[in-house]
Amino acid sequence: MPRAIRGVLIECEPAIKSILIHIDSTELNNDAIIEDLDETHLMVKEAMVKTLQSRLDQKLKETYRVEQPLDDSDEDGKGM
Repeated sequence: MPRAIRGVLIECEPAIKSILIHIDSTELNNDAIIEDLDETHLMVKEAMVKTLQSRLDQKLKETYRVEQPLDDSDEDGKGM
């Protein structure tokens, strides 16, 4: 007998989708993603959306660093 699983459709960039698939396979034992639909869409278990989102935020913080704004003055204090 078929069984229904409650899910949420996620639309994202292919790079983010790749990270989500990696998180699901390595950290969540393939328990979050129901179906990989196409290059920008995933069907995810409703109960796992917040978990995936927090893990994605953590991965992005580890991967990307925010550039510091450049100082207006030169280091020797002369300016331009």
